[in-house]
Amino acid sequence: MKCPSCGCENREGAKFCGECAAPLAEALVCVKCGTPNPKGRKFCDSCGQLLAEPPAPDPRSYTPHHLAEKILTTRSALEGERKQVTVLFADVC
Repeated sequence: MKCPSCGCENREGAKFCGECAAPLAEALVCVKCGTPNPKGRKFCDSCGQLLAEPPAPDPRSYTPHHLAEKILTTRSALEGERKQVTVLFADVC
């Protein structure tokens, strides 16, 4: 598998380049026929099935419970407040 960043040849199945540590593109596997397709394709080139990107993980699944509670209880402090201000930009030569 060739690295798209530096062009170094890597072993098949590697997730990161051994030379520059860039993430290597993973193939999308068709759920209907099991054919691996290049990343960025919308449809399987073997059977025409719509390829779906894996969904992004829910932030609650990886946020520690105590941190999530703190964020939820101090939500008003995180939202901030609106104030009207006057700004003067001047260039003195």
